[in-house]
Amino acid sequence: MSDPVLELQGIAKCYNPGQPGAVNVLEYCDLSVAAGEVVALVAPSGAGKSTLLHIAGLLDTPDSGAVLLNGQQMTGKGDQARTIARRREVGFVYQFHHLLPEFSAAENIVLPQLANGVARGAAEERAAALLGSVGLSERMTHRPAQLSGGEQQRVAFCRALANQPRLLLADEPTGNLDPATSETVFAALMALVRDTGMGALIATHNFELAGRMDRVVRLDTGRLVTQS
Repeated sequence: MSDPVLELQGIAKCYNPGQPGAVNVLEYCDLSVAAGEVVALVAPSGAGKSTLLHIAGLLDTPDSGAVLLNGQQMTGKGDQARTIARRREVGFVYQFHHLLPEFSAAENIVLPQLANGVARGAAEERAAALLGSVGLSERMTHRPAQLSGGEQQRVAFCRALANQPRLLLADEPTGNLDPATSETVFAALMALVRDTGMGALIATHNFELAGRMDRVVRLDTGRLVTQS
């Protein structure tokens, strides 16, 4: 097994601590995701999977425990250090594509690269290569409103990979799609992950898709349980 790109050690998170409505969302969760590994995260709605992904991606902080990216301890780091690590090391995909509507498919992939200091020419070349890899070369200049749901989500995948992250986090990436489109989009996602060798943690309600990933972990009453 390759070295882990993500390690969660004893992660705990409580909302409204000390109050009558306190909710222990996560209780001492441990998880490791290796480079080249695709891990499915399954849980019912409201169980805390989005919270876990946000903590893993440095968008939220745990009450206790440690988050390591590529072996680097990120817990306790300042906002600037976390932002830089998130921009360079982590790609995010959500159930809804969140593409910028006023920009083309290619421009949506170019912009995060420019924010990361990549020259425009190189950023445009990478955008074209990524879109070509998911069969969207002829849709590069189209804005999101001119794309189908499946095409929009494939562009979102490409955007997540724009800065060549080591870790991909996806929250129900096919949950807003019909079954046929979901299959196409899932295949594109898996191909992108396999081709790059990154690690991926993918939250899904779709048990059939989860079973096709390398490993399945279940979030149950705040704790992670390995299913396979």
